[in-house]
Amino acid sequence: MTNSEILTSTLYLFTVATLLVALSKKLGLGSILGLLIAGIIVGPHSIGPILTKEVESVRHITEFGVVLLLFVIGLEMQPKKLWSMRKEVFGLGSAQILLSGFFIFLYSIFYTSSWHVSLLVGLTFALSSTAFVMQILQEKGELYSPMGKSSFAILLMQDLAVVPLLALVPILAEKGSLTDGHSIWQQFLIAIGSIVALTVFAKYIVPKLLDFLARNKNRDAFFFSVILSVVFAAWTMEHAGLSMALGAFIMGMMLSNSQYHYQIQASVEPYKGLLMTLFFVAVGMSIDLNAMLDNPFVLLQHLIVIMGIKIVVLFAIMLYMGYNRSTAVSVSFLLAQSGEFGFVLFGAAKALGVISDELFVAAITIISFSMLLTPLVVNLSEKLAQKLDTTPIEIKSAYVPEDSWEGVIIAGYGRVGRLVGTMLQQANVPFVAFDMDIERVELGQKEGRQVYYGELSNLDFIAQIGLDKAKVVIVTVDNHHSAAKIVSHIRTLHPTLRILSRTNNMKTRDLLLKHGASWAMPESSEGSLRLGAEALHSLGRSREEVIELLTFFRKDDYETIRRLHDGINGNIK
Repeated sequence: MTNSEILTSTLYLFTVATLLVALSKKLGLGSILGLLIAGIIVGPHSIGPILTKEVESVRHITEFGVVLLLFVIGLEMQPKKLWSMRKEVFGLGSAQILLSGFFIFLYSIFYTSSWHVSLLVGLTFALSSTAFVMQILQEKGELYSPMGKSSFAILLMQDLAVVPLLALVPILAEKGSLTDGHSIWQQFLIAIGSIVALTVFAKYIVPKLLDFLARNKNRDAFFFSVILSVVFAAWTMEHAGLSMALGAFIMGMMLSNSQYHYQIQASVEPYKGLLMTLFFVAVGMSIDLNAMLDNPFVLLQHLIVIMGIKIVVLFAIMLYMGYNRSTAVSVSFLLAQSGEFGFVLFGAAKALGVISDELFVAAITIISFSMLLTPLVVNLSEKLAQKLDTTPIEIKSAYVPEDSWEGVIIAGYGRVGRLVGTMLQQANVPFVAFDMDIERVELGQKEGRQVYYGELSNLDFIAQIGLDKAKVVIVTVDNHHSAAKIVSHIRTLHPTLRILSRTNNMKTRDLLLKHGASWAMPESSEGSLRLGAEALHSLGRSREEVIELLTFFRKDDYETIRRLHDGINGNIK
């Protein structure tokens, strides 16, 4: 293609995508549906101008957007947080795959040539689309809500299930090999070894490289090192028979404690957004409306039954495991579609003769249309979830700032936030507090205070709460990563706003100051100073002597304590 043809094609693509995304968002259906329809219009199965017939190649390239998406999510998921989700990953995730796969297997027996083909069909359709689900959660700011955490846990287990599914194809074929001649146990050991090796590399080697480049102020090399790390992680997992997205997630999770966390995220975010956009367009290009029209009622039946089985099974599992009905509805509808891994698995099965050409076309059509229906299904689930939600109306309602309000915003209504709120109330200073814990919100509202449910680490949310009217923001959340993110977002939106924060120690205090806090108080240091002051009073020292000593330790933003802290750490090392 000439430069002029490339430019014309690009102009055509982005014109169609822009118009359809704008229309889709206007109708409240989200951007993904608009991108899918844009892909259908510019794809090889449309009657109008097409961009390319090499849809599969385009999809493979844009799948790197999914890789970057999981990398960014990994940056927000510390190992401790992941370990705390082990019940959801291995319990909820495994149950969803096995039970959904079993019931789809029973259904597909009536339409396939043998039981082992039905087994492959059942387990493959049991998987969901990581790209679609995580993008929707990110758009809605629900990544860390109960719905987001449960959905992510199930998707992570599905990624881990890639190894046995890949090994299953050549076993069913009884010919050829998709696992380089390795047995399933060898493949399993290779996968575990690769995960361990990647974890060690990501935890010990990559941070040192980034630290070296940052100290030398080599921003370009810093960015390329990040991308290189992600590509290497994806390559490693791909060659171990696992998904590229899983490798990117592990890399991101290992870098979640890095001091360059936010810089890494800011560097990757624009490229992730562009590639994810092109990925959804590429999926739309693979949707063949003609194939659907050849046998519409049968394919529609398969689509409805398979999505219905996944919804009912996951809803029942979540209720059994103690989730409320609202969350169960949201998650089960969100994961009802089939995943992009199905393209790979059914393609491999077709290559080895496990499935026929007709079954392959039907399977790809069902996957594609299930993705196309996802935004509509999610919208339906939101309405059902609201009807089933037992959370009191006054807690669910979004906070709307008053035009005449001027006061303090408190991030977090735990023990510290509640005490600060009490002090402000006693001083007749108006304040509004936000917390992600429903029980804390209920407590604050029972006390007659303006306490609302809300995630201040969500940039879209904090842009709507009237920060321009606030005189001071006080951050009292326990988790220092969440606190740093809140501070960073607020500072980005309001460069001159005064932000005060509590921290656990001097190290986390430095982190918050780095991300834009105006002042941060280390609780451990203040507690030690107060304890020492009481001891001196008990020993008969005068009030003036004690105040002078406290002033000495507090001066220059606790510089004396910092030097003492650094000296202790140096001796320990």
